[in-house]
Amino acid sequence: MKKINIYYVSLILTLLLIPGILILILMGKIGDIGWLIMLFFGLMSFGFAGYKSLNSYVFPAMIFFGVTWAMYYPRYFVQIGDFKMTDLIIPLIQIIMFGMGTSMSIKDFGGVFKSPKGVLVGVTAQLGIMPFMGFVLAKFSGFPPEIAAGIVLIGSSPSGVASNVMAYLAKANLALSITITSIATIMAPFVTPMLMKLLAGEFVEIDVLAMMWSIVKMIIIPIGAGLLFNRIFGGKAIWLDKAMPIISMLGIALIIVVITAAGRDALLDIGGLLMLLVSIHNLFGYVLGYWYARVLRLSEQDSRTIALEVGMQNGGLASGIANSLGKIATMGLAPAVFGPLMNISGSILASYWHKRIPEDYLDKK
Repeated sequence: MKKINIYYVSLILTLLLIPGILILILMGKIGDIGWLIMLFFGLMSFGFAGYKSLNSYVFPAMIFFGVTWAMYYPRYFVQIGDFKMTDLIIPLIQIIMFGMGTSMSIKDFGGVFKSPKGVLVGVTAQLGIMPFMGFVLAKFSGFPPEIAAGIVLIGSSPSGVASNVMAYLAKANLALSITITSIATIMAPFVTPMLMKLLAGEFVEIDVLAMMWSIVKMIIIPIGAGLLFNRIFGGKAIWLDKAMPIISMLGIALIIVVITAAGRDALLDIGGLLMLLVSIHNLFGYVLGYWYARVLRLSEQDSRTIALEVGMQNGGLASGIANSLGKIATMGLAPAVFGPLMNISGSILASYWHKRIPEDYLDKK
């Protein structure tokens, strides 16, 4: 008897749900089908998990499952008893940054001497051009000031661990990716507040020193602790090396879901336009990063790396900054929307490049 492939069945059921969901939406029942949309994304993520070629889409599908849950049933993610769920955001970011530190070493920062041109191109595009694109989009969005400032905040944030994962999948220069992420992240406590003061100052009041200290607590201290841990226990805590990527993904997912629940009413009003604007910002980053590198005569492999580094900002950090300012339900919306869309577009781009091996990648083998 032939064994049933439950992953295949799960994907078939996902496809069968689409007509039903569309019919109910056309009938004006969109407010009553939250459970059905959750089932759709749940089956999709489970089905993707069974195929190596679709594995990179499991996390985005799970994110959309969580976001749907938060949009239809926000009460589960706003407050439990007297505890506000938004109080989890900063500790979660610190755990994620600690995990990032445990996977790094001082050698990662030494990469700047091995590929100075690539690092310079990546960091200048990421922190020198993307913030201004965010400002342009925010300026013409017509959004309330605090929500508009969130778009600038995304552009002013460094890249995160997600870009390193996508660089690996895209057969890009992983060492360069890690170096750019490391350098940009260490610069963030000083550069991000200044950029926000310069570009978002007309939308919201920015206390530069307070923001600097907030980012130091979220980034520098946890990463420093992670580096120290790696230095002392490197190679001895294999369980932690395996657990941290999973913990980080779950942490990012929970942050996005909590922000979605907190800003649900605003998202219902402007969600479509906000998705469009952050998608433009994200895609602009890929195009800018790739062609900026190519014009400056970097290799195909390095250009792919910089495209991913510039296009994939650290939405978790941006969310933490918004939360530290007490504006998670407004300024935090753009990072919350950017996160899932970035993971989907990054996965698609990485999968496309994975099948097209660059010559310089082969030369290094």
